[in-house]
Amino acid sequence: QIIGLVFGIVWGVVPLHGIVGIALFCALNAGLLYLYFTYYQPADEEEVGDTWELTKEGFMSSFAIFLVAWIMTYSGLHFD
Repeated sequence: QIIGLVFGIVWGVVPLHGIVGIALFCALNAGLLYLYFTYYQPADEEEVGDTWELTKEGFMSSFAIFLVAWIMTYSGLHFD
């Protein structure tokens, strides 16, 4: 969820628009989490099932935090 908050604030400050911002968040979020679960904290694939399952685990809550942070930051900085 921290990744979603940080990316949301950055996207609002930059300012990114529309599907480009959402697609970039999805790619970076999944990529960073996959690298984390693969290299930094290797999980037992027999117990978990697959590394992709761990990558998808908190995506929706992270995405919701990202959208709220992005909308609030963008609206606060770029509207009169």
